[in-house]
Amino acid sequence: MKKISIISIALSICLSFGCNENKMAEKGFPVQASEEQQQEGMNDSLKIETRTTDVLMTTIPSIRLAAVYMVNTIPKTGEKFTGSNSFHYNYSEESYGFGNQWNNHLMPGFEALYGYNLVNMEHYNVKQNKSTKFFEKSVLIRTFYYPAFSKDTLNSKPIERNYFLVSAYDVDSNKDGVLNLKDLRKLYYFDINGSSKTQLIPSNYSVYKSQYDSANDFLYVYAKEDTNGNGAIEKEECSTTFYLDLNNPLQSVKMFE
Repeated sequence: MKKISIISIALSICLSFGCNENKMAEKGFPVQASEEQQQEGMNDSLKIETRTTDVLMTTIPSIRLAAVYMVNTIPKTGEKFTGSNSFHYNYSEESYGFGNQWNNHLMPGFEALYGYNLVNMEHYNVKQNKSTKFFEKSVLIRTFYYPAFSKDTLNSKPIERNYFLVSAYDVDSNKDGVLNLKDLRKLYYFDINGSSKTQLIPSNYSVYKSQYDSANDFLYVYAKEDTNGNGAIEKEECSTTFYLDLNNPLQSVKMFE
């Protein structure tokens, strides 16, 4: 019987950023203007200063990407800084040999990007000379999965992904005027053009971690249900396990609750 390889994917908070950086990430950014700002004509669609990073290459030559970060200011000095690109890796024995070559990716065929105050991703089509953003407004992206540039294999077969997965906080669900880690975390699918956005886990759930199953090429997604409807997750609220077939990820299946 073939052993099922389940690799823990670092969607959990401290694994993604480290505990110190997580304290910074908890701050997020305001999405609702103060009373003074509202008097000056600002509203809940606040614009924030952003910068893009270096070009990210996908397995498709015509598709290139750039991460968009919020520009932060250190109060005491006024110095500005942004987050930078970091990637989740997997160095387990399951990811190489015996027909598997994942090039240290958490899942074959996907790069897994994260960074402090990553607020959007920009999609560029070389053939069309066209640039678009994944989200209309700034969000707080925790993990962005995109088709890897390398040639990965799974069970001796080439693995190529032609879509994106995005784990993000995009709604001030608890209505505190700030978009941060206290809101509900969503999981989205985007097609290779960075469009056709589809929410994969119901809106009243908050994703908190996932696992990869190499025997089935499944992604198990763990989420807590906001049973009291307050837009936040409490420890006592129950966890539900869903899975995505990565060969056909548009429909999640509920496994356990």
